Amino acid sequence: MATALKNLSDYNSDHFVDIADKRFGLVVAEWNREITDILSAGAYETLLKHGAQADNIFRNTVPGSFELTLGAQLLAQHEEIDAVICLGVVIKGDTKHDDYICHAVANGITNVGLKYNKPVIFGLVTTNTLEQAWDRAGGKHGNKGVEAAVAAIQMLGF
Repeated sequence: MATALKNLSDYNSDHFVDIADKRFGLVVAEWNREITDILSAGAYETLLKHGAQADNIFRNTVPGSFELTLGAQLLAQHEEIDAVICLGVVIKGDTKHDDYICHAVANGITNVGLKYNKPVIFGLVTTNTLEQAWDRAGGKHGNKGVEAAVAAIQMLGF
């Protein structure tokens, strides 16, 4: 569903599993840091709100969104990590770099989750403009970090 038709921060928590003993890895891209810090805060606060312990949430940074895949793998390889949440921002520019980055990150994150048999969540904001990115980082479309944390919790229920 297009983000324009849904608020990323709206969700139903009725069937969430107990995450008090679950450990989460956050991998956050430093590129567009003013936005990714907001995404990270949204994910972190959502995990705490639903019972995660602060000591069980680990945040690592990587230079950019392209590096999210390796950052996710480095966390996912640890048995004690139950889910990994990847957060970044890719904004379309004058070149096709966004196509290459987004495709690589989507495939890489999928492969890491399959390799380690645990949720590895795609929390990448992919927009045409900076304004659209802000709209998805706590703006009129909610916070993609919240959505990513909710997805991690939901996937732990399988």
